[in-house]
Amino acid sequence: MKITITVSEHEFDRTAAWRIIAQMLEKPDAVIGLSTGQTTKEMHEIVSKIFSQYPFDVSRITLFNVDELTNLPREYSGSCYTMILNQLAAPLRIPAENFIMPPTMSDDFEAECKLFEKRLAERGGADLQMLGIGSNGHIGINQPGTPFESETWVSPMDPDFEARVRRETNVPPETVLGGLTRGIKNIMHTRKIILIAKGANKAEIIEKAVLGPVTTDIPASVLQLHPNCEVLLDAAAASRIKHKISYLK
Repeated sequence: MKITITVSEHEFDRTAAWRIIAQMLEKPDAVIGLSTGQTTKEMHEIVSKIFSQYPFDVSRITLFNVDELTNLPREYSGSCYTMILNQLAAPLRIPAENFIMPPTMSDDFEAECKLFEKRLAERGGADLQMLGIGSNGHIGINQPGTPFESETWVSPMDPDFEARVRRETNVPPETVLGGLTRGIKNIMHTRKIILIAKGANKAEIIEKAVLGPVTTDIPASVLQLHPNCEVLLDAAAASRIKHKISYLK
């Protein structure tokens, strides 16, 4: 496991953005997995800005997100589809057929999980996964306790996150919300993973995930076993581990 620590949040965003661009340039038909949230918004904006200034061929690049909310309109501003579309897919003019996302509404999510993985497999599988980490160690929407052998499935939402989504969407209480997420097994089959975290609020969970035991109690800890995983952190997120390791920046 390679650990890269940047000196500032801005350097973190630029470094992460260039990791994405480097994969696109290295392999023009790369299949790239993304994550959404506050950690990734700025890095995506940097990718789009660089592309607008120095365009390069992305006609064969495939983008997808590691997860998606379920039983909500796709147009909801918090849906992963909408965020990735607005932040990256549209600015880079990624062809629609190369933006692979499961639907947010379906009568058969089990079938949608299988179709999602089938579409990625048909393109050779994921080359790169930019992977966020939750404050409880979740990756994708694989919450603590999820078996490492789990395959793409619909997971319950974190209660606090679900409460916020319900406030923003006015979804009735009887509607069951969840998240279609690549399983831990599927994530681990990605050729290269970059675990990304910034901010002091992630320092404790990063210490547990990177230096603690490999356990389903901290899903991200399984990445210690991945043969090609980089942990990319800003100084604040690395504050509890930087004195214990040798780092590059």
